[in-house]
Amino acid sequence: MNHKILQTNPHANFVAHESEIREAISRTLDSGWFVLGKETQSFEKEFAGFLRATSAVGVGNGTDALIVALKACGVEKGDGVITVAHTAVATVAAIEMAGAVPILADIDPVTFTLSPASLERTIKSYQARPANEQSPLKAVIVVHLYGHPGDLIALTAIVERYGLDLIEDCAQCHGAEADGRKTGTWGKAAAFSFYPTKNLGALGDGGAVVSQDPAIVERARLIREYGWKERYVSAIAGMNTRLDEIQSAILNVKLRYLAEENERRRAIAGQYSQRLSELPISLPSTGANVSHVFHQYVIRSDQRDALQIWGREHGVGTLIHYPVPVHLQPAYSGRLFMDPSGLSETEAAAKTVLSLPMHPYLSDEDVERSAQVVCDFFSN
Repeated sequence: MNHKILQTNPHANFVAHESEIREAISRTLDSGWFVLGKETQSFEKEFAGFLRATSAVGVGNGTDALIVALKACGVEKGDGVITVAHTAVATVAAIEMAGAVPILADIDPVTFTLSPASLERTIKSYQARPANEQSPLKAVIVVHLYGHPGDLIALTAIVERYGLDLIEDCAQCHGAEADGRKTGTWGKAAAFSFYPTKNLGALGDGGAVVSQDPAIVERARLIREYGWKERYVSAIAGMNTRLDEIQSAILNVKLRYLAEENERRRAIAGQYSQRLSELPISLPSTGANVSHVFHQYVIRSDQRDALQIWGREHGVGTLIHYPVPVHLQPAYSGRLFMDPSGLSETEAAAKTVLSLPMHPYLSDEDVERSAQVVCDFFSN
């Protein structure tokens, strides 16, 4: 019987770089320094260089990176922050954990990212509410979902027009570009996750805050460790969220291969698109002047659930990113302000999206077999 094809496989990435990773871990253990040392400093410098950014600040995970980014940009208790409901719930959870108020706009049905038209509609509608029913709008979080950047030129123009800050959720777009600039360098700040399944993944949790503004970088560094300028003395209120030395050492190894692995993801996406182009499904597309890094290869089908079962029965793993929009989840249902026109594109996506196997260590044969299983479903 053919082996099962996993939807994602962080272990394969570890095996590909095993000797270098083990050497990096041993070096770190031998150093006797395990938190905020030379490995983290090195990774922060190298990652910022990769992005062509001013600085990066390593933190404990991607959710914390969003919280620190929000706080470093001056978002305070009660401030309104607009984002999307078609995202990992961490995006919205981080807004509330920062003390702010989540406000939801709809997505573009092609890129699955924040719709500029919905954003503007949501801003106008929210600001038209009675003063006692609204919080001061402060920021917009654009989620670069599945590896495709949001419409950064349009979104930047909107936030500037309304005096808001743009914050990028880059958890799924390490290395993506829009108009020749890396994602993570467009907004006032950006948050990255290094969860093991990400394009750049640690072997545990990790995250980073990136900014071109030295003042925000300095504030982020203070916030991540209790607000300390000097040890045990908090200059501002902070938290404890530090990227540890072992994960930094691992990320230093993996970063060397990120561009090459992103290129492999693009090749896999091209192979899928060629094989699946005649089927009655929607395939991913890449916007003009955009470099997609295919964190996921997401198709859309009205027969999504049956297709997923078929794939499972034939040894091809798939996942649904994401099955329940945030505004329909029990923790958030009925209590968040949203685009007055509703979130119809978000809800439609949740019913139809399916992520096919995608990671840089899929063989061509694995991709062919995965595509064939999808073709067979529609043939049958």
